[in-house]
Amino acid sequence: MCFQDWEHLTFLHWPYDVEIVQRLVPDELTVQQWEGRTWVGITAFRMVGVRPPGLPPVPGWGAFPELNVRAYVRRSDGRDGIWFLGMVVPRFGFIAALRSLGLPYERSRSSVSVDGSRWVYRFGTPHWFLSRHDDWFQAVVDVGSSLRAPELTPLVESITGRWSAYHRQGGVLWRTPVAHEPWPLCAATVTGSLEAPLRWAGLPSPTTDPLVHAARAVHTRLGVPRLT
Repeated sequence: MCFQDWEHLTFLHWPYDVEIVQRLVPDELTVQQWEGRTWVGITAFRMVGVRPPGLPPVPGWGAFPELNVRAYVRRSDGRDGIWFLGMVVPRFGFIAALRSLGLPYERSRSSVSVDGSRWVYRFGTPHWFLSRHDDWFQAVVDVGSSLRAPELTPLVESITGRWSAYHRQGGVLWRTPVAHEPWPLCAATVTGSLEAPLRWAGLPSPTTDPLVHAARAVHTRLGVPRLT
């Protein structure tokens, strides 16, 4: 079990043809559909206080940015979750620990800066070991008001409210349960260079602007990985 807080998180989502995304996930998982399309997300945020229960944060893991590219999937038993198409952070020790569990982390020089309701993310080109000084992903997010009840559509609640993450380790599919309070979602707008992580994950460039949401913080508990 592990505790961590996620702060200043932005969700960017694009619709894709199901067949394009299905080829990027394991055979045991089926990409979910909404009105004949699936959605792929980029989430960028600041991870804070990664720690085991009852202990202080792991040295060097007190606070750092993360970006991940995620597909939304379901197993044959009906349990839905996330399949990560790519994940980047700047901390090499964190990468080594999480890659041992089968999570596809790579290293990226990165920053998250916050000035009131304007959040700026920068991530350099990923590599499993090296850090590169470039703006592989760069986003300026202006956070608006909290979503009203009619704006919390079934689609929005489904693609932001996921309570399981799948990963493969040792040739076996595992599921890690994830628990946190409901996202305090806000409307948001974004500008910047957004598409490189999608291409890096094996996807074509999107043909539409992203659906954008932001959330200021949640307190998260990751459970013990379980065989599926």
